[in-house]
Amino acid sequence: MLRTKPLAIVLVSLFLPAGAALAQAPAKVDPNKGAKIAQDVCAACHAADGNSATPANPKLAAQHADYLAKQLTDFKPKEGAKEAQRPSPIMAAFAQQLSAEDVRNVSAHFAAQKLKPAAARNKDTVELGQKIYRSGIAAKGVPACAGCHSPTGAGIPAQYPRLHGQFAEYTESQLVAFRQGGRKNSPQMAAVADRLSDREIKAVADYIAGLR
Repeated sequence: MLRTKPLAIVLVSLFLPAGAALAQAPAKVDPNKGAKIAQDVCAACHAADGNSATPANPKLAAQHADYLAKQLTDFKPKEGAKEAQRPSPIMAAFAQQLSAEDVRNVSAHFAAQKLKPAAARNKDTVELGQKIYRSGIAAKGVPACAGCHSPTGAGIPAQYPRLHGQFAEYTESQLVAFRQGGRKNSPQMAAVADRLSDREIKAVADYIAGLR
């Protein structure tokens, strides 16, 4: 008796590129493997649970996994590029050690951790920071931060990072990096930061640290 292949398989084989049908799907994300990477590679600067104790190093706990994965990828120069979209000699060295699977795993690990938030400390600028975050600065064409990062700073998974509870010093440093062109992986943020003064950056960064 002649045995024939199911029609669906025949159609797939006709339209897929050669060898594509045999390609393996990406390995399932494993936060436990990510925890091992975090302990061995990331803990010295960010702590194993992502709650960095040093303002120069961001808190990674509870950050969206897709956002973390993108940042780790952006530390590596793309093929043919002279430098990474997010240049950092220190982070580039660590990111180069990680495979695509490692990146997914360690990102999932940090995303699952509970954040120990920083706090706002400058009561003199809280009103300005709140205004920028919630309403923007219309006269300068600065949109409200809440529009993309949510009113509570929780962000939008896979699109915009969680901001609330981040060190004010770190947020400030990244806004300055966007403004000066040192960080190139978000033209949207570069345009916003370019319109902010030093005082405005400090105010909104401190306000963000106290958001919950």
